[in-house]
Amino acid sequence: MSTVSDRSPAPILSVENLSVVRSGTRILSEVCWTAAAGEHWTILGANGSGKTSLLSALTGYLTPTSGTMRLLGEEYGQSNWPELRKRVGIVSSAIRQQMADHEEAAVTVVSGKYAMIDYWGRVKKADREEAVAILRQIGCEYLAQRRWEVLSQGERQRVLIGRALISKPRLLILDEPCAGLDPVGREHFLQFLAHLCAQTDAPTLVLVTHHVEEIIPAFSHLLVLKQGQVLAHGKRDKVLRSEVLSEAFGEPVRLVKRNGRAMLHVESQNDRVFADKT
Repeated sequence: MSTVSDRSPAPILSVENLSVVRSGTRILSEVCWTAAAGEHWTILGANGSGKTSLLSALTGYLTPTSGTMRLLGEEYGQSNWPELRKRVGIVSSAIRQQMADHEEAAVTVVSGKYAMIDYWGRVKKADREEAVAILRQIGCEYLAQRRWEVLSQGERQRVLIGRALISKPRLLILDEPCAGLDPVGREHFLQFLAHLCAQTDAPTLVLVTHHVEEIIPAFSHLLVLKQGQVLAHGKRDKVLRSEVLSEAFGEPVRLVKRNGRAMLHVESQNDRVFADKT
């Protein structure tokens, strides 16, 4: 007979046989996925593979047709999902585009505590101090008094992560956070994510992308989607393989790994035509 101390902690999120059908079109089909505390996941797939739909379902913006979802120990349909959503940090381009140009970075962070966009009213001294402390924690204290309009794309992404962290989430979802960054800015941001993942009190991170180059070693697990279905999932090194990605993207590709990072080589159509003629 097991005791309480023998039980494994509840997963951060759990999806079982999740399907979403709209107007006769199956968007997600029988998706199963579990993420535990201490794991950091990447969701990878081609455009239209279902990545955004899965996130929308998890955050309560897309109602499942069938299946079950559990988030932070609560089950969808039996809990107040809008309230639960406040315990999940989300960083996306949609949020980034809604920030007010005049707002200081520290105020943007404070706005996350109250789930507000374009914070209005006087900022409490304690809230500002907490926001600056979070910016210091993630290496961005120097941005505290800078207005949103003068921040680079990479700086904005860091501030939005600070905004998410102020509510002390157990889950932090990053929806294509490197979109719009130049190569140097992307690398600096990925180094920042590695530092964040290494912190002992870091939330579980879920990175959504279709670029394998963004899957840094800090992300321990990988979920690969294709046409709304799970193609593969598990530990990164077992899933991140040429044959899996060739199927995911529908083209022959070859992974080249170097220093813990992967790059994707796509065989050109000219090479294939030439090979067929020889």
